[in-house]
Amino acid sequence: MSNQKKVVLIGTGMVGMSFAYAALNQNLCDELVLIDINEKRSEGEAMDLNHGLAFSHSSIKIYNGTYQDCSDASVVLICAGVNQKPGESRLELLKRNADVFKSIVPEVVQSGFDGIFVVATNPVDIMTRLTYELSGFNPSKVIGTGTTLDTARLRYLLGEYFEVDPRNIHAYVIGEHGDSEFVPWSQALLAAKPIMNVLEDNPQTYYLEELDRIAVDVRDAAQKIIEAKGATYYGIGMAIVRVIRAILNNENSVLTVSVRLRGEYGGKKDVFIGNPCIVNAGGAKRILELRLTDEELKKLDNSCIILNENFKSIS
Repeated sequence: MSNQKKVVLIGTGMVGMSFAYAALNQNLCDELVLIDINEKRSEGEAMDLNHGLAFSHSSIKIYNGTYQDCSDASVVLICAGVNQKPGESRLELLKRNADVFKSIVPEVVQSGFDGIFVVATNPVDIMTRLTYELSGFNPSKVIGTGTTLDTARLRYLLGEYFEVDPRNIHAYVIGEHGDSEFVPWSQALLAAKPIMNVLEDNPQTYYLEELDRIAVDVRDAAQKIIEAKGATYYGIGMAIVRVIRAILNNENSVLTVSVRLRGEYGGKKDVFIGNPCIVNAGGAKRILELRLTDEELKKLDNSCIILNENFKSIS
């Protein structure tokens, strides 16, 4: 692998291009390669981004490429996938996206790629697991965006509620990036103080019902955005930049990415799920296993069961 920070983006739809635009504005990498089944589109997107380079603080080399360009990349980001058709079940969508990945991942591996896979295509936990299975890579080198965006939104809303800078709120959304995700409140901190203690000490000011409402708002945010504008892409585009920056700069940052469990939470294995994880140049360095309550463990079990069943339906 070269010491150039090179990222290959596969899939130049709205999510992929929101990532590319954010990457350009934040000077994320040295080289950004765009690949799409519709080559004319990725050519046009590369041109469009290049025309904005002069206005940015960045000197990224951006171009339309082929799978061969993955050979010396640090990160291959997969945003490719098909959109849900009206009346189509999530499972039907899943099967079609699985076919897309079966045509992409082996091509990337064949190029000699030896970096980190980052997956953003939904349902992200299942697509990340499929990427792992298809690539034969070490699981630490395959990570999904998981609940990174959900967690960021949670902190923003909790910051508003407690009137505290969100950077001083340490709370996580874990589980499936989807309907079964949840917030383990037992693990949430305001600075170093457990949020549950904040509630106990201020019973007239803060309420658990309000926290639960915030958790529901976080979970349902995507649906609201989809109803309003048809799709979500800016937030996830910026979340992807955050994950890839942690990899390229070897940050050892804690992010709620989708990672493969290896016996945590009472022996859960194989399933990929959103959980706080230390992310660096090697990918998912170490999972932080939270001390969940019995009720929270049940919610995590539920997430794992859903993800396992969905994965089995396509394999």
